[in-house]
Order: sequence, then structure tokens, then C-alpha cells
Amino acid sequence: MTIRLAIVGLGKIARDQHLGAIAASAGIELVAVASRNAALDGIASFNDIDELLASNMEVDAVSLCTPPQGRFAQARAALLAGKHVMLEKPPGATLAEVYALEALAKARNVTLFATWHSREAAAVEPARALLAGRTIRSVAVEWKEDVRHWHPGQAWIWESGGLGVFDPGINALSIVTRILPEAFHLVRSDLFFPENRAAPIAATLSFKTGSGVPVEAEFDWRQTGLQTWDIRIETSEGPVVLTHGGSRLTVDGEPRIVEEDQEYRNLYRHFVSLVGDSRIDADFTPLVHVADAFMLGRRTAVEAFED
Repeated sequence: MTIRLAIVGLGKIARDQHLGAIAASAGIELVAVASRNAALDGIASFNDIDELLASNMEVDAVSLCTPPQGRFAQARAALLAGKHVMLEKPPGATLAEVYALEALAKARNVTLFATWHSREAAAVEPARALLAGRTIRSVAVEWKEDVRHWHPGQAWIWESGGLGVFDPGINALSIVTRILPEAFHLVRSDLFFPENRAAPIAATLSFKTGSGVPVEAEFDWRQTGLQTWDIRIETSEGPVVLTHGGSRLTVDGEPRIVEEDQEYRNLYRHFVSLVGDSRIDADFTPLVHVADAFMLGRRTAVEAFED
């Protein structure tokens, strides 16, 4: 059976990633779009998810590509209507709401898929397998990019619940929480807020594993030119380095994996599998770490940001 899918929110991420991945994925077909400001030729279009669900349109699942603020009501409406739900990252604006969605999906026996696209990068699973057999000494994360390039004119990302620099930073955390064999927790958080914004533009975080291994992270949205998405793990057996957002792996100084982006195709392939059995895949650990960063964060004001 082919899953009849609706996209809710036809913004930059939906156009850049979701549409192409859906078109290239077996077992799923885009049949509808719900968006206040956009439509697709040849596809049924609605102003919002409520209008979609109230229509006679036959839809099995929805992919929510809207900003995290306000997404809870959309996801809840879809789950109550018996639809399978795929959540673009971050899965929500608060921890309480995403756990409530997970409980509702279980009660309704439908799929809830909290996606972390960076976990689908080519080097992530090989790094996870490799690190399971090594002694880790330290981890250093450097995730620095140009917000004007990746999020032009997206005012919501600077509001409360929009996460600011943690929108890309949570991608790094999704990888680190996947590849490390030991859990870690936050011990220090320094957040840098533009004086005219409600969300941080940079963050410096210090974590420790249960056994005391340090995990340091630097997130910054002010980097122009070459972008940096690197994770460096020092082990007793030699260095393990993931670069280019997890698509490249170097082990002991030797390149192991260099692969182009297949992340969203992998997500939709997994979603098709989940829907087939009405299974839930909802790991909220990366969002927990972001919430902790705000709870422990020491705020420093920096110069105003103008898009």
C-alpha cells in the first residue's frame, strides 16, 4: 500500500529537502499540502491542517514542517484524526508537549516519528559501531554556520521556542547522542543573545559522561565563508573525526567515508517502515540537552542582529 501523505508547512525546509525526498521514495506519495502562504501545482492545497482534516481528502499521514511554536496543536489534531505523523526537527517547542504527543500516538495506535536528519548522515552509524570498541578520552563539537544563508528572513527562529543557534546545534547533539556509547549531561552553558533577539546566536556548552569524559560544544551562527560541522573524538586507539555534518569519517588520520547527502530519503524510507506497523520512533534526548542548556545557561548580551 502506498502511503498518502500531506505536508503541513511549505517553507524552505520542505522545498529544499522534503519534496525531493518524497518524490524519490518508494511506498509514499504526496497528495496534499496545507500552508498559509504557498501551494503546489497539481497537488490539493489547504490553508491549514484543520481545513485539510475537515475535507474529504483521503490522507494516511502528515509530515509537519512548520516552526516548532504552535506545532503541538497541529500534531495533536492529526493524531486524534488517526493520521501517522512525522515531525521535522526540533520535534516541538517544549519537552512536555512532545512527551504528550508520544503518549497520544501510543493511545491511538498510530506512528509518531520524531526525525533527526543528521543521524542519517553516512558516517554516523559507522562511527557508532567503531566507538563501541574504543576508549573515549574527549569529544569536541564545532558547529558554526551563517544564519543569513541558511535561514534568511525566518523571524520565528529568533522568537521564544525557535531555539536560535540550537536549531543547527541540535543536529550536532542528535549525532553525538547517537554515536557515544555512554550518556552525558550538561555541566555548564554560556549563551550569547543579540540584544534585540529572544534566542541565542551562539552557545558554549560543557558536558560530562557518567564516567567523567568531557564533551565540549561550540555553536555559532555568525560564521561566514566556509561552514563548519565537525565532531572530533579522541580515543586511546587514535582520533575519530566526523566532518561535513556527519557525511565524512576519518579514522586515525585515514579517510573512511565520503558520501553525498541522502539524509531525508533515509528518513522517509524509515517512515514508510514505521507506518507499516504503526510503530513509534521518538527519541527526544537531543531536545532534552537543549532544554538543559537554557536551564543552566548564563546569558551574555552581544551586538544586535539584523537580517
